[in-house]
Amino acid sequence: MNNDPSTEKRGDSSVSSNESNDEDPQSSEPKNKTDDVRTLTVEELYNKEKYDLSTMEPDDIFVLLQTSTEGINEEEAAARIEKFGYNRPEHSETSPILQFLGFMWNPLSWVMEAAALVAIALSNGEGRPPDWPDFIGIVLLLLANSIIGFLEERQAGNAVKALMDSLAPECKVKRNGAWNTREASDLVPGDIISFKLGDVVPADGRLISAHGELCIDQAALTGESLPIEKVSGDEVFSGSTVKQGEAVAVVIGTGVNTFFGRAAKLVGDTSNDIGHLQSILAKIGNFCLVSIGIFMVAEVLVMYAGFRYSYRRGIDNLLVLLIGGIPIAMPTVLSVTLAIGAKQLAEHKAIVTRITAIEEMAAVTILCSDKTGTLTLNKLVVDKPTIKCYSEFDSEKVVQFAAYASRTENQDAIDFCIVNSLPDPKAARQGIEELEFKPFNPTIKRTEIIYRKDGKIFRTTKGMPQFILDLCTRNKTDEQVETLEKDVEEFARRGLRSLAVAVEEISSSNPEDSGNGFEMVGLLPIYDPPRSDTKETIDRAIELGVQVKMITGDQLSIAKETGRRLGMGDCMFLSKTLKDGPPPGSGYDTVDSLVLGADGFAGVYPEHKYEIVDRLQKLGHMVAMTGDGVNDAPALSKANVGVAVADASDAARSSADIVLTEPGLSVIIEALIQSRQIFQRMRNYSIYTCSVTIRVVIGFSVLCFAFQFDFPPFMVLILAILNDGTIMTISTDRVKPSPHPDAWHISEIFSYAVVYGLYLAASTVTFFAVTYKTTFFSSKFGTQSFDDPNDGILHSVIYLQVSTISQSLIFITRSQSWFFMERPSVLLMLAFVVAQLIATFIAVYASWEFTEISGCGWTWAGIAWIWNIIWFFPLDIIKFAMRRVFHKQTGPVEHTEQASSNLSSRHPSVISTSSSRYYANRTQSLRNMHRTRNFGKAIFGSNKKISIDLDELRRFSSLQTANASRAIGDEGVVSV
Repeated sequence: MNNDPSTEKRGDSSVSSNESNDEDPQSSEPKNKTDDVRTLTVEELYNKEKYDLSTMEPDDIFVLLQTSTEGINEEEAAARIEKFGYNRPEHSETSPILQFLGFMWNPLSWVMEAAALVAIALSNGEGRPPDWPDFIGIVLLLLANSIIGFLEERQAGNAVKALMDSLAPECKVKRNGAWNTREASDLVPGDIISFKLGDVVPADGRLISAHGELCIDQAALTGESLPIEKVSGDEVFSGSTVKQGEAVAVVIGTGVNTFFGRAAKLVGDTSNDIGHLQSILAKIGNFCLVSIGIFMVAEVLVMYAGFRYSYRRGIDNLLVLLIGGIPIAMPTVLSVTLAIGAKQLAEHKAIVTRITAIEEMAAVTILCSDKTGTLTLNKLVVDKPTIKCYSEFDSEKVVQFAAYASRTENQDAIDFCIVNSLPDPKAARQGIEELEFKPFNPTIKRTEIIYRKDGKIFRTTKGMPQFILDLCTRNKTDEQVETLEKDVEEFARRGLRSLAVAVEEISSSNPEDSGNGFEMVGLLPIYDPPRSDTKETIDRAIELGVQVKMITGDQLSIAKETGRRLGMGDCMFLSKTLKDGPPPGSGYDTVDSLVLGADGFAGVYPEHKYEIVDRLQKLGHMVAMTGDGVNDAPALSKANVGVAVADASDAARSSADIVLTEPGLSVIIEALIQSRQIFQRMRNYSIYTCSVTIRVVIGFSVLCFAFQFDFPPFMVLILAILNDGTIMTISTDRVKPSPHPDAWHISEIFSYAVVYGLYLAASTVTFFAVTYKTTFFSSKFGTQSFDDPNDGILHSVIYLQVSTISQSLIFITRSQSWFFMERPSVLLMLAFVVAQLIATFIAVYASWEFTEISGCGWTWAGIAWIWNIIWFFPLDIIKFAMRRVFHKQTGPVEHTEQASSNLSSRHPSVISTSSSRYYANRTQSLRNMHRTRNFGKAIFGSNKKISIDLDELRRFSSLQTANASRAIGDEGVVSV
């Protein structure tokens, strides 16, 4: 089945034209000769009933668009930008107001909003007015959380957007008769553009010429799995990817007037995936809500049925649990932490295109890296002293022949290397007349040129030695074949690539005739040295518990040599072992054990990269994949975290979750460390906030049940405001990244929370019992004793005790060792000191009748502080005991359960829960930058998706033009 829109339109139009030519003779050409792009409106030009640019004759298109094969001039281009706009999809910015209100739209906020309604609507009667102080305080708390989250997220989003703008897609465009590179957003209808293997088509166009069996993948637009073959005159679509060949086209549609733009306009924002972080938020929120609900029910039964409380008194106690137990700041803190993390990564030149990739990066256990351009410089150099010659031509002449068979425009890395090896790059075409040039063909693995020199016609080719040798027939001997084999092997041992060159003469005047047979003239050694920081980077990755595997299309010998130089090991295998099984003597019994244990694979094609990532995921690993070419796109999309390295093709960038703008792997390691720090902050806060919920609901419920203690709800609100204001600073806290991959363990977080919460609740209940039921403090420190459990001074003392020890818990949860061994950030420490000074002054001096507290004085304040200090130190011991218990249970590989349970989708950590979707509006400004990758799925039905199978992946089988391995690829070269 062919879903190519251009094919359908072309077929329909041809029928219509043939059958009804008399009725509508202008259906596929301009209405009259005066109609052109200057006189028509945009709506008229793209009205298919008048002008169908997808089927119109090419000559008519040039007339209508007032252009030529030399392109338009800059003045005309500027005028058309004014008329048609820039070549980019319409982006509807989220209203800042709606984005701000979104921070109040989640279950935790709903409970606080319900508490506000209770305070204003239900807290009345008994001759008392509504609880205005609590209502105003709750509203202010909600607004404060929303304002902080909104400002931080917008700031982080702007930083990421600025870096993304610096990576605006570029294209080759011909204006004023000259080719130049410019941003794709500057294209206008009538421009002449050029694209080749690996490029993303920058605008809708009609092909003027196509070379090398042009194939274009339209899966991102139509959902069609297989690339479509295109010929001159066909329509190409913006956003599709060139899989083979190269072409020149005239632009017929830009921006919203492209198929991509129209689809984007129809679909809008269809990204509604529920990420793992949203699931974590939902689970933590549900844990808190269930805890609060259970004790609220218990309080209702005890207060009204048991103690016969009055209506208003019971409502106040329920408000204490609602206000104090809800971690209202949790969604804001976690989303701000991610947003700030994205901003920090942007400062390290790493663009996060999928915000939850930050969290998933922290759990990565295996990093699969492409070699060329990632581990190495991707700057090829011909090693002239070691050029091998097999005919009467010397090394300089061999380089000259290779330069003839190279592009001088739109060059790939090999062509650039060869041409620039000449004393003067212009010599690549001096003295010859180019008759025909065939660019690199991934099927035959070579380039070819037919040219005339001194009245004679020659055909020269360069490419993989095996393919070139098979092509040669003239002066070919067994000795030459054996010598070539040894030379290729020698180059491989030295880490050099081999590029063979052959030439033949065509005796007739017809360039299409056969020649006298190709003769092998030489073998060029090409070298791509490792980056200076690669070995250090790999060593750091190993120290962080991440295994680095090399996955390359190069020869096995070259891969092993590179691995040895970089300290990665040389236990590498050919891609055929994925099908044939482990080779004898390898020490592996199954393909899975081979994939897990190998240091890398060579001679791989895109389907092999995809399979390797898939197998590692099924073995329970979180996998990051790096790449830079169109052939890497399937594996980048399959990996948990796809990373497009610097100078990656547009196709690789569009498939990746993180886009690097600096060369090498060092930025990836920085991203890995940053993501682990971000994860630690989120985990520390999660344990803290769940613990505070447990201590509040259990502590105040027990005080109510045992002593009929009624804590003022307004003081709980003050407690929440000070806690939230302090805890917001944890998003920039100084933390140590884990030396091993991280993973969320909800049961562990809840267990820590229950133990910490019960301990803190016990400290408060015990403190109250000693104060109310004994004369210990009055006899030792001369303080007053209490006969009324709801004395205003006692309220103040309990408030101070709860405030100080609850907030100090963050210093326990944030540290891996003793709390005093890991210095917190200055901002966190300052916020804690300020918050507790405020809490202490309120307890000492505040006498607020509306909330039933009285100043307790400095003696009681000192007692509360000393009591909390005594109870604080054992918290570290509890932490160590809990850690020992969980380490015995989970073992060394903590990520396995999570990774193995979520491996079927593009993002394995995606989990669906009933309340997760309500947290998905977090980090909205960053998520808006994520482009929908399959418009066909959104337009044609939710069940239609890109299917990645072997047939499709084999169509990707060439390595990218930008890398040398595409032209001189696999181990077969060695065994010519």
